[in-house]
Amino acid sequence: MKISFLLHNAYGIGGTITTTFNLAQALAERHEVEIVSVLRHRERPNFLLDPRVSLRPLVDLRKEKDHPAHRRPARVFPNAEYRYGQYSELTDERIGDCLATIDADVVIGTRPGLNVHLALQAPDHVVRVGQEHLTLDNHPPRLRQTLRRAYRRLDVITTVTEADASAYRRKMRLPDVRVQALPNSVPDPVLPTSDGTAKVVVAAGRLVPVKRYDLLVEAFAAVAAEHPDWQLRIYGKGEEQERLRRLVNELGLWNNVFLMGAAAPMEAEWVKGSIGATAADFEPFGMTIVEAMRCGLPVVSTDCPYGPGEIIEDRVDGRLVPVGDRDALAAALLELVRDDELRRRMGRAAERNARRFAPGPVVEQAERLFTDAVAARRAGRAGVRERSRVQHVLTGHGFAARDAAHAAAHGVLRTIRKGRG
Repeated sequence: MKISFLLHNAYGIGGTITTTFNLAQALAERHEVEIVSVLRHRERPNFLLDPRVSLRPLVDLRKEKDHPAHRRPARVFPNAEYRYGQYSELTDERIGDCLATIDADVVIGTRPGLNVHLALQAPDHVVRVGQEHLTLDNHPPRLRQTLRRAYRRLDVITTVTEADASAYRRKMRLPDVRVQALPNSVPDPVLPTSDGTAKVVVAAGRLVPVKRYDLLVEAFAAVAAEHPDWQLRIYGKGEEQERLRRLVNELGLWNNVFLMGAAAPMEAEWVKGSIGATAADFEPFGMTIVEAMRCGLPVVSTDCPYGPGEIIEDRVDGRLVPVGDRDALAAALLELVRDDELRRRMGRAAERNARRFAPGPVVEQAERLFTDAVAARRAGRAGVRERSRVQHVLTGHGFAARDAAHAAAHGVLRTIRKGRG
C-alpha cells in the first residue's frame, strides 16, 4: 500500500508530530509512506525521520507568509477548529490540489480540520482515515456539529483510547464509519533502561496550564523537604515557563527543580531518571507516560480523562492519583522515593507492560484496519459500476456507494461553506 499522512506542521514539536513520525516510520518497513505537512516554518524537522518516509510541505511560511491568498480566511478548514487562524485560502487551495492528485491508497488526517478536508475533497479511490488525537468531548459544540456532517464521508475514525472510541460511537451517529481505538506507539528503546538508582524524577511535555506543572512542583516540595538529594527535571517549553521559574524560586527549590528546556528525542533523558511524573488535568493519551515506562520508569500520574488509566495499572507499574490533589501526588512520589525495591520492581513492570505500545503490535493493528478499509472501498466501487446513480442513493452499500448517497442527499461541502459564509 501507499499511505499518506496529512499533518499540520511536521517541523514543530508536539505529541501528534511524534506519534505520526513513529507510525509512519514503522509502516515504512513494508509500505510506501509519505508525510504531507501543510505548513513549514524551518529548514528541517525537530525529529529525525527515516529516509524511507518522504516529507513534502504545501505552504512554506519562510517564503509565503505574506502571500495574498494566505491573508484571506480559509473556507474549507472549519473556523471552530483550534488552529483555524493558521489556515487560509492558500492552505485550502494547496490541500485541495494535493488531495485531488494524490496517488495513495490510504490518506490519514491527523487533526479535525484536516479530517474535514480529507472527508470532503479526497478522490473516490482513497481510503479516508480521520485520526483523533484529542477527544470528542474536548471539541466545542460548533466544531462537533461540523464534524458530524463531514465525517459521514470518512471510512475510518481512529481514537487513541477505548474511552474516546466509545464516545464517538455513542454521540456522533456515524453508522457507516468504522470507529476503532488505535493507541500511539513508541519506538523500541536503543539505550539500556533505567536501573532505578538515580535520585531523579522526570517530567516532559508542553509547559501549558492544562499540564499542571505548578501542581507537580508544589508536590515535589514535600519530596525535597524529606529527601533533599532528589531532583525534579522538567523538559519542555511553553507559556508557563516563567511562571514556573518564579514558583521554583518562591518555594526555595532552585537546587531541586530544574527547567531543562526542550529535548528531542527524550529517551536519553528518561533513562537518567528513576520515576516519571505528570500532573495533567486532561490527557487524551499520555505519550510521555508510555515513553517513560518503555525506558523502565514507573510513572506517577493524575487519573485524568482519558489516557493514563488505560496505560498505567495502579500499584503495579505506576501510581494513579486524583486530579488536582497535590497531597496525593506528593504521597505517591514519596512512596516510590522511600522504597528502592518497590520503585525498581514497578520500573521493571512498567517496561514490560508498555511493550504493547511498541511499533510492532500497533502497526499490525493499523495494517489490518487499513487493509480491510481498502478492500471494502474497492468492493464498493465495483458495486457502483453495476448500479445506476439513483440506485446508489437508495440501496448502495460500501464506501463508494455511500459517498454517492451522501453527496446527493446532503451536499456536505456546500452546506459547510454556506454555514460559514
